[in-house]
Amino acid sequence: MDLEIFDQTTAQLPNEQLKMVSDLLQYAARELSLSENTEMSLTFVNNPEIKKLNAQYRNVDRATDVLSFAAEEVGDETPIIMDPEMVAEIPVNLGDLFISIDKVAEQAKFLGHSVDRELGFLAVHGFLHLNGYDHEEPADEEKMFKLQREILDGYGLTR
Repeated sequence: MDLEIFDQTTAQLPNEQLKMVSDLLQYAARELSLSENTEMSLTFVNNPEIKKLNAQYRNVDRATDVLSFAAEEVGDETPIIMDPEMVAEIPVNLGDLFISIDKVAEQAKFLGHSVDRELGFLAVHGFLHLNGYDHEEPADEEKMFKLQREILDGYGLTR
């Protein structure tokens, strides 16, 4: 998977954390059997920036931990007849994730686990949203949260 990571925080994340998140999302992509030509972006921000995005796109005037902006709704693709070799070369853009590093620190402290665990949890949570998972209905929540645990545990980011 082609993953672009941007760090727009005031205190830049350590390279070890950036690598951990990248490796974790690559692991998650393999677990979901995504094609190699899948792409997405992840941007780390501080609370003021995620608050602006949350207000602009969700009409919620407060900071949040993670925002997922899917490039297209899963299942909304219009079939186009193409040469199969050409189709295999067209990148699949999942969309964009934004994670507030301020919220990562706050929530890790509140929940009593490491910053890495919270960072990984939010990255996987947002990644699953980009792949069409949600937690609006109890059955969907159970499915999504089970998959989150499996990915985090499989990667080695346990509580």
